[in-house]
Amino acid sequence: MPLEIIYADDDYIAINKPSGLLVHRTSLDKHATEFALQLLRDQIGQEVFPCHRLDRPTSGVLLFALNADALRHAQHEFAERRVSKVYHAITRGWLKDIGHIDYPLRSEDRPERSFEAQTDYRSLRRSELPLPVGRYLNARFTLAELRPTTGRKHQLRRHLAHLRHPILGDTRHGDGVQNTFIRMHFQCNRLLLHACQLEFKHFKKNKIIQANANYEATFEALVDSLELKS
Repeated sequence: MPLEIIYADDDYIAINKPSGLLVHRTSLDKHATEFALQLLRDQIGQEVFPCHRLDRPTSGVLLFALNADALRHAQHEFAERRVSKVYHAITRGWLKDIGHIDYPLRSEDRPERSFEAQTDYRSLRRSELPLPVGRYLNARFTLAELRPTTGRKHQLRRHLAHLRHPILGDTRHGDGVQNTFIRMHFQCNRLLLHACQLEFKHFKKNKIIQANANYEATFEALVDSLELKS
């Protein structure tokens, strides 16, 4: 099945990356045979260059450049924190209405170093189901909007875990009991984190470009099953 292209011009192309797909070849999984970069290159018949990263289990907007000038500009915009990114996540418990997380994160590759990290969030919808999970008689969930202002590795997953509202399906930083719960009751085996919007200033058009990605079917199904739909 071809990748879903959600924005394209002479300089950039953005896709709605499926959960589970690596952006490019990496030592993290030497046995993987499919990568977004390779699939998109073959699909459109030209070289593409990733402008940023998106974790393998995260779905949503992934931006590629089509030439060196476009790549250089995009990388500069990301480095200067001028790119706006919006994610949706399903978390354990009832997250408060709105908040700001300013919590430094230790490097996962070099533990002796830590970096500033900030995330804004707000609760979009909450639900409670009459299903026992762990020591609780009812299961509570929040559909949250997350806006990172820094771009640290696993930032959103680690920040929500810090708040004790881990993202469902996060096998590294999340809650094993909750993850087992959604697998057993809803047959969901993915991280419930989706990059739904990305905005950046185009270096030629001199205007803001917005790329939007709809939920994958599995994410949409969980939103519905957990009664988080508006």
